[in-house]
Amino acid sequence: MTETRVLIATAVAAERDAVAPALAGHSSYDVTAVGVGPAAAAAGTALALLGPEGPYDLVVSAGIGGGFPAAVPVGGLVVADAIVAADLGAETPDGFSSVAELGFGTVRHDPPAALARALAEATGAVYGTVLTVSTVTGSAAGADALLKRHPGAAAEAMEGFGVAETAARLRIPVLEIRGISNAVGPRDRDAWRIGDALAALTRAVAALPPVIDAWRGPH
Repeated sequence: MTETRVLIATAVAAERDAVAPALAGHSSYDVTAVGVGPAAAAAGTALALLGPEGPYDLVVSAGIGGGFPAAVPVGGLVVADAIVAADLGAETPDGFSSVAELGFGTVRHDPPAALARALAEATGAVYGTVLTVSTVTGSAAGADALLKRHPGAAAEAMEGFGVAETAARLRIPVLEIRGISNAVGPRDRDAWRIGDALAALTRAVAALPPVIDAWRGPH
């Protein structure tokens, strides 16, 4: 049986260090911090995917992020059913239009549904859309606007779409996993639970190998 080669892309070292211990003994998994924001994430993921450790069969964008309170509690976990660039587009007289609506590209990548659902079930995660934003939401009005455009949103973060765009160009499937450190909306640093979010991320990544093996089957 050929081992499944998996690249896990985090934004920062703290996320990488939370993920790596969960994969002890799994030599076919590599973890790298690719940078903050969609552009850095895309560039860092490209360097890793095209580097000497490849090729890879799957890419996972993994980290912490904000959760929409109606969908997931702080300290919870989200596995993406879709990875969406929420603010990639233009303001028009009629409101925001995405680049897809403008005819210039895509703003959505879909993880393999069977794999993502299985991981959500194995970890007790919310299965919902993860939005990628270049500027983290800091107000109730901003959160409401995002939910109006993306009613299935469960979480927001800053890297998933960049990772997914690179993976798609190379025809590699992608997942996104987010431990929830704070509620999307007014910023209240005193209410953030980064430790709990990182712990949830660690548990989710620990569940990855058997879920992926079952998804791929004998090969």
